[in-house]
Amino acid sequence: MDSYDLLGSTGYGYNDCGREKLEAIYCQVFGGEAALVRPQIASGTHALWLGLSGNAQPGDEIIAITGQPYATLATVLAQTGPGSFKSLGIEFKTIDLLPDGGFDLDALAGSLSAKTKIIYIQKSRGYSLRNPVSTKQIGELASWLKGKAVSPAVIVDNCYGEFVEIREPGEAGADLTIGSLIKNPGGGLAETGGYLVGRKDLVTNAADRLLAPGLAGEIGSTGNYLRAMYQGLFLAPHFVGQAVYNARFAAAMAEYLGLVTTPRWDEDRYDLVQTIELGSAEKMGKFCRAIQAASPVDSFVAPVPGEMPGYQVPVIMAAGTFIQGASLELSADGPVEPPYIVYYQGGLSVQHGMLAIAAALAAISS
Repeated sequence: MDSYDLLGSTGYGYNDCGREKLEAIYCQVFGGEAALVRPQIASGTHALWLGLSGNAQPGDEIIAITGQPYATLATVLAQTGPGSFKSLGIEFKTIDLLPDGGFDLDALAGSLSAKTKIIYIQKSRGYSLRNPVSTKQIGELASWLKGKAVSPAVIVDNCYGEFVEIREPGEAGADLTIGSLIKNPGGGLAETGGYLVGRKDLVTNAADRLLAPGLAGEIGSTGNYLRAMYQGLFLAPHFVGQAVYNARFAAAMAEYLGLVTTPRWDEDRYDLVQTIELGSAEKMGKFCRAIQAASPVDSFVAPVPGEMPGYQVPVIMAAGTFIQGASLELSADGPVEPPYIVYYQGGLSVQHGMLAIAAALAAISS
């Protein structure tokens, strides 16, 4: 790439060399034949909808083998209006992980049929205590599927998992890897956007869903977004490393105070999320308010529980970030219900992360 590639495009976005080169780099990084990396993708949920709905036809079946998906995606799947899965007769089934965090291959073998077009994997834990999925597990599943009579596409929600491990899901055999640029791969700099990387036919179908059938992803201006998307990706492995360090530090300090953490500070990690069981709504509030107070943006704001679409109980969220929703920067949140677990993630620098975590743990200990 060269400096000209950072300038972006306007209007239709024809002949956007910077966009094309960025997508080629994503292919190299995440292991795929083709990529769709666009500022027009508004969120991880949007990117997932493009990947799933673009590659399923009426009468097809999608099997999620990591249990119920995030509440935001579950809300999308529950819709009944025109274009929804329910209106098209696309069935979305779930199979829970085994108690040890492995895939329930016996249940999957019994569920596979000619209708099964997609196996969906959510890599991160979401608001749960189940183990995140490793890239090794995804590779083993891909190998297992090769011996079956049906060959559904393996689609992975990679949000919160990018650069935590040495390999990415596409390098292990996933057919399509999907994520958000305001999470790990944006490096705290990308202002918006999402990505899909994998088999060319699957990416083309998703591009048709985003833009219009037949356009092959060749339109879509990038405006002033490319510079931050390039630079964010360049810096992302470092910042993810900082965030992983912060998560380990949070777990170690919480365990020292006698709190229950998942994962423990010295366990292998496959995503950024660190859970800490606080035991009361009051302590959740204190923890989140301390994280917010230690944030560079809106530090004067006091988070309180509130209603959120897709959740049955109030949720409290602390995120004083430069990019709205950029959990790689520094955030803590969780549903306010027993056993009152806070989900901590991010921190672009070890120094900031350690200060914020120390303040939050001091707040609940006073």
